[in-house]
Amino acid sequence: MLDIHERPAAWLRDARRARALSVLTLAWLSVEAILGLTAGFRAHSVALIGWGLSALVEALASLIVVWRFTGGRTFSEVAEHRAQRAVAVSFWLLAPYLVVHVWHDLDAGHRAGPTMLGVVVTAISLVSMPVLGVAKRRLGRRLGSPATAGEGTQNLICAASAAGVLVGLAAGSRGWWWVDPAVALALAAVAVREGFRAWRGHGCCH
Repeated sequence: MLDIHERPAAWLRDARRARALSVLTLAWLSVEAILGLTAGFRAHSVALIGWGLSALVEALASLIVVWRFTGGRTFSEVAEHRAQRAVAVSFWLLAPYLVVHVWHDLDAGHRAGPTMLGVVVTAISLVSMPVLGVAKRRLGRRLGSPATAGEGTQNLICAASAAGVLVGLAAGSRGWWWVDPAVALALAAVAVREGFRAWRGHGCCH
């Protein structure tokens, strides 16, 4: 563990910013997950349900980063390594559920319906998450923290997912029901890919 005096003041400020942004994100994602899942189950939208679940996964990543930059762990390379691996695992939690849920909905003949609540909450995330994601990836590079950069990547995926969900909902209203499950499967594939990148620490370099 490095002594506090071995870290530049700018590094310590960035560490506090990373923790503060993660706390802010954690609060919003809790609301986002509840609203997204509620709207998704009401509308039978597997993409919207998957997006709501991905908010829970993102919240876990935010919690991991808060843990990483709290107390003596702020200066611990061991804590960074553990946080990096934990964030990677959090990516992998989502994919199996999405695949099973898509299969179940297709087998049962469920089709996504319109949902104003889903449109509103995904639109808010489409605007806010890129700002948080870019800020965290920059902090991750400055801190040398793949865990922080990985959390930022999850925020960017959330924004892209929100766009995909909105497209799926709009397509469903035109009778293109297959777009919604296709978006859900695409989210599963992206989660698996980013999990491997986070495990190797690539989120800090790209």
